[in-house]
Amino acid sequence: MFSYCADPDTLGTFRWFSCYLTNGVHMSFYLSFIKVLALLAITAPVALAFGFAGAMSARSHVLPVSWLGKGYIAIVRGVPDIAFFLFFVIALDQAFEWTRHQILCPDWTDPIRQGNDFLVCSQAKLPLGTSPEWVHQTYGFFLAVVTFAIVFGAFAGNVLFGGMRAVPHAQLETAEAYGMSRRQTFWRILVPQMWVYALPGLSNLWMVLIKATPLLFLLGVEDIVYWARELGGTKTSKFTAYPHGDWRMWYFLFLLVFYLAFTRVSEIALERLMQKLSHGQATTGGEAQRKEAVA
Repeated sequence: MFSYCADPDTLGTFRWFSCYLTNGVHMSFYLSFIKVLALLAITAPVALAFGFAGAMSARSHVLPVSWLGKGYIAIVRGVPDIAFFLFFVIALDQAFEWTRHQILCPDWTDPIRQGNDFLVCSQAKLPLGTSPEWVHQTYGFFLAVVTFAIVFGAFAGNVLFGGMRAVPHAQLETAEAYGMSRRQTFWRILVPQMWVYALPGLSNLWMVLIKATPLLFLLGVEDIVYWARELGGTKTSKFTAYPHGDWRMWYFLFLLVFYLAFTRVSEIALERLMQKLSHGQATTGGEAQRKEAVA
């Protein structure tokens, strides 16, 4: 906040906007962009780990493990994202509180489930009622990361499973003929080559994950959609020092530009990664690179 912002009613247009866009509430709006980027930075590798574990399980020769991997991929992919987010976050939160309740309040005699209410002792609440606001926000963000990772991990698992099956089987047989064990064949032959087949699907999944970040709003996290709606709504002098009309269109237009720019940068980075992975591979991309080198 600038020093001349003490009396907004005396400001010209430029100074009014400079004060309006740098007040404390707008700083929370700008911070919410960091939340979105942090969600993507954390969720993407965690979801990839879930997906890799699911794909490995689906390929397992042990039937129960294979059923578990295929079931995870099929069930999570078959449930609408919004329905899964709204259900799973509540279920996960209650599971944490129920576990803490059993440990911290063993003498509790009342039923935990009372009709539609889920009641645990105050010590088992997550977060505690006395916790500061940042703890509540961090806990909500943690639940969001876990939920996003499980949902998109199932899609990543399906993509990776397809990428593993796309690797020519003759190469795996050749590795075994050279005396490699099944584990060595998997990590030295299959995994390094599967990425070039899986990356197009993973690239699409990354774009979908970017577009799904506004679902944070449904999970109670104060994300960019929440603040755009709050700040853009009509404000009068009774509620703010910077009254204005309905500016939601402009705020959401800014979000549109942000997402388009972010996805464009992602496309460029993923295209370069695809070119690097295709180098020397017996794929369409690798063959095109060889022809270019000869020409």
